[in-house]
Amino acid sequence: MKAIRTDADVQNVLLQRRQFMTKAGGAGLAAAAAFMLPGKANAVAPAQLDNTSGDTAAQIMTAALIAEDLATVFYYNGLKGPVIQDPNLAGPGGTANKPSSSGNPGNVDYLTAALAEEAAHATLFRTLLHIPNTQSDPVQTFYLPTGTFDTLPAFTSVLNALEDAFIGAYLAATIEFAQMATDSRANGVRQSNAVNSYFGARELQWFSQVAASILGVESEHRALGRVISNTNPANQYLYEQTDGIATVYNGKASAVAALTPFLAPGDGLTAYSLREAIAGVRSFPSTVSGSVPPQPPARTDGQ
Repeated sequence: MKAIRTDADVQNVLLQRRQFMTKAGGAGLAAAAAFMLPGKANAVAPAQLDNTSGDTAAQIMTAALIAEDLATVFYYNGLKGPVIQDPNLAGPGGTANKPSSSGNPGNVDYLTAALAEEAAHATLFRTLLHIPNTQSDPVQTFYLPTGTFDTLPAFTSVLNALEDAFIGAYLAATIEFAQMATDSRANGVRQSNAVNSYFGARELQWFSQVAASILGVESEHRALGRVISNTNPANQYLYEQTDGIATVYNGKASAVAALTPFLAPGDGLTAYSLREAIAGVRSFPSTVSGSVPPQPPARTDGQ
C-alpha cells in the first residue's frame, strides 16, 4: 500500500470516507450505533419538545467519549511518530521529551498539552457514564489515513479535520443539553443515566456548560495546530463553525456520521490502539491545569 505523504492525499482519503458514509446514510450510522450506549427519554409529542434531534444525554456523552479517545490516540501517535522530528516540532534527531537545538520546543509543548487535555476529557465522560476502565470504552481501535504521522502537512491536515469535527460536535452538544434541560423542567422529559436513574434539569444545564468549556479547548487545539503549520492567521474565525454538524448522534449531519470514518478499517487507513495510547500518555508529561466548571446552584424549589 502506498503511504500517504501529502496534505492533498490525506484530505482525499478523509473526503472519500466521509462521502461514502454520507451516501450510506442509515447503514453508516447503524454501524456507528453499535458502539453507542442507548440512553432513554420519555416519549413526548415532538411539537412540545425543544430538542427534536432524537439524541439522548447518554448518547451524546458516549459519542464524546469516543471522540476524546480518538483525539488521545491522534496526539499520542503524533508525539511518537516520525513527524515529531520536523523542524517545526522537535527537530531532526529530537524527540518530544528532548527537542533538538534546531527544533521548536514551544510547538511540542502545544501537542503534549493537547494529549493531556484530551485524555482528561475522556476520563470525565467515562466517569459520567460509569464506565469502569479504559478497556471498557466502546471503541478500542481507531483508523487514520496512512502516513498521518510521517510529515507535518499530513499531520496538521488531519489535526484540522478532527478539531473542526470536535468543535462542531460540542457546539451541537451545548445547545442539545440546554434544550434537554428545558424539556426536563417544562415537559417532564427524563434523560436516563447509567445507574437506573435520571439526569435532572440542573445537571443537564451543567453538561451544556461543560460542553462549551471543552469546545473552547478544542478551538485552542485547532488554532495552535495552525500555528505549528505556519498557517496565518491561526485564529481566522469570527465565530467557531459547526463543520456542517447539526446533531451529535442522530442523522446524516451528526457528529457520529462525521467521525464514523475513523472507526472502521478501509483502504488508505492504518489502525491505532487506544490501549497503547492510554498507556503512553504519561510518557509525555505536561503542566496543564484547571478543573471542570462547578455545577450551578440548586433552585430553592428543588427543580
